[in-house]
Amino acid sequence: MEGQKNDFGQGSVAGNIMAMAVPMTVAQILNVLYNIVDRMYIGHIPGESSLALTGVGLTFPIISMVTAFSNLYGMGGSPLCSIARGEGKLDRAEEIMENSFWMLVGTGVILTVFFLAVQKPLLYAFGASDDTISYAVSYLTIYLLGNLFVMVGLGMNPFINAQGFGKVGMITVGLGAVINLILDPVFIFVLKMGVRGAALATIFSQFCSAVWVLRFLTGKKAILRLHLRRPRMNRALCRQIVSLGTSSFVMNFTNSVVQIACNRQLQIYGGDLYVGVMTILNSIREVLVMPANGLTNGAQPVLSFNYGARKNGRVKQGIRFTTMICVLYTCMAWALTLLFPRFFIQIFNDEPGLLQAGVGAMHIYFFGFCFMALQFSGQAVFVGLGQAKYAVTFSLLRKVVIVVPLTFLLPLIPGVGLYGVFLAEPISNVLGGCACFFTMLAVIWNRKLRDDI
Repeated sequence: MEGQKNDFGQGSVAGNIMAMAVPMTVAQILNVLYNIVDRMYIGHIPGESSLALTGVGLTFPIISMVTAFSNLYGMGGSPLCSIARGEGKLDRAEEIMENSFWMLVGTGVILTVFFLAVQKPLLYAFGASDDTISYAVSYLTIYLLGNLFVMVGLGMNPFINAQGFGKVGMITVGLGAVINLILDPVFIFVLKMGVRGAALATIFSQFCSAVWVLRFLTGKKAILRLHLRRPRMNRALCRQIVSLGTSSFVMNFTNSVVQIACNRQLQIYGGDLYVGVMTILNSIREVLVMPANGLTNGAQPVLSFNYGARKNGRVKQGIRFTTMICVLYTCMAWALTLLFPRFFIQIFNDEPGLLQAGVGAMHIYFFGFCFMALQFSGQAVFVGLGQAKYAVTFSLLRKVVIVVPLTFLLPLIPGVGLYGVFLAEPISNVLGGCACFFTMLAVIWNRKLRDDI
């Protein structure tokens, strides 16, 4: 039967997770390339690279907000889909997917209109200067005009992965990333469009990804099919989707809050140069967290399915495996940032002043990066098993309760200054990661999964 395909309740748990995680990790890395490639090319525009890179970096909080709403519905609906599929309730799973789709479309239209109306005062509030505002507005205006494509592509792709089609999900972002990689140098350098060309390449790439997602989900190969009929919204389901997706939403939204706080503080203590340094460090961090995100995102449908099927022993196996791989990977990533900081920075910009400022900041920013493994693992388990309350709590704890206050307080300490902005991140990794993981052990491992069914 079609409903028996991609049964995560059979075979090796580690094998099921890796079968999903490998293509999803590749997909995550390719997805980051949408924006990373832009920054790499923009950082090497002759005569204006540093200001252009800083200007585009100022748009990150708004782009993160768009991603936050995509994840609110995509990462909120897809675990519920997996749980319903594990329970054999395919009609309910399809209804969850359809409600998520229409919420994505409606929110996408609202966000586009809102941010286009207020983008310039927002960018100044986020730390833009008169030298960087034109670059930021040029990039963001075009990006927002394609916002609906971004939201549909990002928000609906998790429903492909939730059905066990990890390779198809990988192709979704791979298709867009390759198109973006080709178009970026053409638009930026050949057609001399600068930052506007980078934004246009990104939006066209996201349009192609969105079309691919919709063609698959409405086609015959999908186990759960998206029916693009007149919207029929189920308020109870919408509340469940939003409740579970709030964790991913908060993680991305609080990233925006942190970026705003960091940019404002760095503008005060270091000026445009250090805002550019933070842009590069955020870009490097996006790349380094992708394999861990790919692994945990790959684990989520496996954990959700087995939890819905009441196979608690397999859920425990999945948690152990995911945590071990996350810890090993983040230790390796931390070592790379310590050993080769100049290599990573030069990918984006090779100006001597920015390199000199960036190396020291990078060593501070990535200190204790291995503790992020605990946050990744704990958060994945909370989301995969539908524990929205805990997932949201620890998303807020690390960013809002720890990072933002420290970003404002640490620079006031004599002798610390602007480096306190970079120091807030590693402190939050240790405190937030440990709190999330050990609470997961107490709540999930020792209570929810104490009996192997």
